[in-house]
Amino acid sequence: MAKFSVNTHRFDPYKNFKFRVKWDGRYVAGVTKCSALKRTVEVVKHREGNDPSTARHMPAAISFESITLERGLTHDDEFEKWANLVYDVGGAGAISLAKFRKDIIIELLNEDSQVVKAYKVYRCWVSEYQAMPELDANANAVAIEMMKLENEGWERDTSVGEPTER
Repeated sequence: MAKFSVNTHRFDPYKNFKFRVKWDGRYVAGVTKCSALKRTVEVVKHREGNDPSTARHMPAAISFESITLERGLTHDDEFEKWANLVYDVGGAGAISLAKFRKDIIIELLNEDSQVVKAYKVYRCWVSEYQAMPELDANANAVAIEMMKLENEGWERDTSVGEPTER
């Protein structure tokens, strides 16, 4: 049984289909998919000469997996504008060192659209951008725009607590 301290009547855990993404102080329109937030800690094994056969395990470098965002293709150019900060469209070869990294916020919402969890993701930049999908005249699907964000860590926003459900 799920544990809820404010909504003690609630039995089911939160679902994953209501969320929103924010950068530059604005919510980004139409994001339909966001990959998981995942971090990995490398393990260093160490054994002294007089230790038993079992090695000790110590934490080492921490890495954060890329985050993939997808949305239906529209005329909103937020994905493209950010991706272009790393790739100089004009051809001079320079990138915008002052602006290409952004902090983003990912918010999980309950069924009543209340924010139940939020995560701050730090120093993101676009490492992959797909402006449009492969086109297929026989398909029956939404055209998807995608970008992959590298990041240097994330944390849960502890100021977001369990809301009182209406």
